[in-house]
Amino acid sequence: MHDTKISIAVRDDLAIWQKLNVVAFLASAIAARYPEAIGEPYRDGGGQTYLPILGQPVLILTGSGDALARGHRRALDRALDLAVYSQGMFATGNDTDNRAVVAALPTDALDLVGIATRGDRRDVDKALKGLKLHA
Repeated sequence: MHDTKISIAVRDDLAIWQKLNVVAFLASAIAARYPEAIGEPYRDGGGQTYLPILGQPVLILTGSGDALARGHRRALDRALDLAVYSQGMFATGNDTDNRAVVAALPTDALDLVGIATRGDRRDVDKALKGLKLHA
């Protein structure tokens, strides 16, 4: 059992490819911010090695845009580290433009399609209350 929890939430009305894209980008933010969350490299029975992955489960949640906005606000109120993915980022092709999309909007006006956080299990649960496990 881990003391921390990793949760990624995506907006429920996105196309499947968009959900997968958002989850991949947001998972990379967690890995970058918390290198200690990365496990050891994998090795198969033939001796081939593989890259390490996050060493704890990642819960994928879903909800409406309003539910993501509430989770975002509650996570900020609890001082949880957050990664965000805003709707406008789908139209860019690079990290510089993605950051410009986020910088152009005030905190409460971000058109969020995804958020991710890692923190104390209780804080993460309280912040993302109301979002459902993705089916």
